[in-house]
Amino acid sequence: MNFNIGMRIPPKIGETGIQAVAEWAVKTGLDVLDVPALTPEVKAACELAGIGIGSVDAQKVGQLLSRDETRRIEASEALKKQMNEIASLGGRVLFACLVPEDLTLPRAAGFEIWKETFPEIVKHAERTGIFIAIEGWPGPAPHYPTLGCTPEMLRAMFEAIPSKHFGLNYDPSHLVRLGIDYIRALSEFGERINHCHGKDTEILTDELYECGILPATFGAKYGFSEGSWRYTIPGHGDVDWGKVAVRLEQLGYRGAVSIELEDHRYWGSLEAERQGIEKATAHLKQFFK
Repeated sequence: MNFNIGMRIPPKIGETGIQAVAEWAVKTGLDVLDVPALTPEVKAACELAGIGIGSVDAQKVGQLLSRDETRRIEASEALKKQMNEIASLGGRVLFACLVPEDLTLPRAAGFEIWKETFPEIVKHAERTGIFIAIEGWPGPAPHYPTLGCTPEMLRAMFEAIPSKHFGLNYDPSHLVRLGIDYIRALSEFGERINHCHGKDTEILTDELYECGILPATFGAKYGFSEGSWRYTIPGHGDVDWGKVAVRLEQLGYRGAVSIELEDHRYWGSLEAERQGIEKATAHLKQFFK
């Protein structure tokens, strides 16, 4: 078992510049970087440091799900252009979280818009060799409008677009907070996984008693939390990464597992972010290397 381990670039680490980020990541033992944009400068910096590209963030995603057809067409053309640029620079994975620009848009209505917008986008992904990976962050309270955040939605989306070029960014942290069996979801949708995030969730039992599964009325006690749960680095939450690693290997997954740092204890300073990434890397290496 030898998976690539990477990271999305946290804000303070990112402020040091792409060359410094790439060099530090290699020293920390990472294999790939997930980048907000892939440019010739980013590619050159990563090649010089000896680190690969994991995923690239999609542009204008919210606009793709606009109620306004003109805005959807504009965003679709921009995304196709971005895919062309990514492919020309050797990128393969396009990361997207399908949150509509109107956060009150019901998921069922968003799904109908998506069915009209995305088939042509995915055809372009096939032509360019790009693999779209959507993440199941449910979106902000109280509407939680993100498409693809539950198995019922993923099943409908993958039936509507059977192409492997439209797939999943598997992040068990979101499944845990939603009460969804993250191993069962991995088994059901494993063939459609195009990227993975190394992020965890701790269920806070006292807070769960206080406010149930609803967001805390008077504010969560911790950052990256809504009350009864908090996002953590791998190893500090409820995910069994050993089981995840074995299942990914059985599925034949060959992509990266990229750390997404969202943990209040490792946030707010360059030193804290680096410590969080280092601890997360050490934990994941026990199972993925």
